[in-house]
Amino acid sequence: MSSLVRRFWSSLVLGLVLAVMAPLASARDSRDLHSSGFDYYEIGDLDAPRPGPRAPAMMLMGGGEWVPEAFQWWLRQAGNGRVLILRASGADELQERLYRDIGGTTAVQTLVFDNRRGADDPAVLRVVAAADAIFIAGGDQSRYIRFWKGTALNRALNAHVRAGKPIAGTSAGLAILGGYAYGALDGGSITSAGALADPMGSAVTLDSGFLHMPYLQRVVTDTHFDKRDRLGRLIVFVARAAQESGDPDMVGIGVDEDTALCVEPDGQAQVYSADGQGKVWVVSPGRDADRMVEGEPLQFHAVPVTVVASGGRLRLDDFQADVDYHAMADITDGEIEITRR
Repeated sequence: MSSLVRRFWSSLVLGLVLAVMAPLASARDSRDLHSSGFDYYEIGDLDAPRPGPRAPAMMLMGGGEWVPEAFQWWLRQAGNGRVLILRASGADELQERLYRDIGGTTAVQTLVFDNRRGADDPAVLRVVAAADAIFIAGGDQSRYIRFWKGTALNRALNAHVRAGKPIAGTSAGLAILGGYAYGALDGGSITSAGALADPMGSAVTLDSGFLHMPYLQRVVTDTHFDKRDRLGRLIVFVARAAQESGDPDMVGIGVDEDTALCVEPDGQAQVYSADGQGKVWVVSPGRDADRMVEGEPLQFHAVPVTVVASGGRLRLDDFQADVDYHAMADITDGEIEITRR
């Protein structure tokens, strides 16, 4: 047998061995990824060239149904490039929906964390650094704070935003984007009635110093807003944040379900809604609460509330808006009364 023939058969055998071993290696890699504190998924072409330039845009989603028009706007700000979805539950169903149903992206990757260790893994940091846009999914925001805060991933997320790349969050993913965030760290989700009854209680778990988003450092965000009657608790969050920060100009932004607030690089933002009915609510007291004492209900009079309808615009630099209506919230002994103006 000639040396050429021997080399041919040797190459063929080696190829067959590698083909048999590849699934084993892949399975071993998957176990390694899971044992590192995260699972990884991908769809699309990771080698595709990035189609266009990126802009430092934000999409603030209130949970519920996605708004395709808002997503398409956000993906254009990402140059229709590669999107990374971050989660602490679930699997790859969101990336399938984004890539196949929404479209307009070269590839979508997903990282699902199940403990804190994964947030310092070099493989995670490489995926984050290569993303054109990052979408933080819904779920339990206490996991995001516990798994990510103070880690290399935390620093990478802030670096992503500083680099002028788009970011978005829905439901729990939006809750953590504000400079002050309701962390649900007691394992529950406080109602407006519970927060108003004891605004200094241990169930009002605010967190700060986590993510540093443009225009949101003096903002507390809230989600599923009108459907879950969350105006009262957002007023409490804002009052607590003002007290803890020493800044009376803290502002609250509540986003309805099936609704997104899309924020351009200059802070100009537009409200999009799946059914045209969703709104964005802005709470801007501009002063400290009249009474906020542990174990006693909130007292806070004449709290301005601005409501921006679908299609309306809001400026995050000064919170001026195309107004659907203004309202005034009066809170006496934990009971809230709303008067439209």
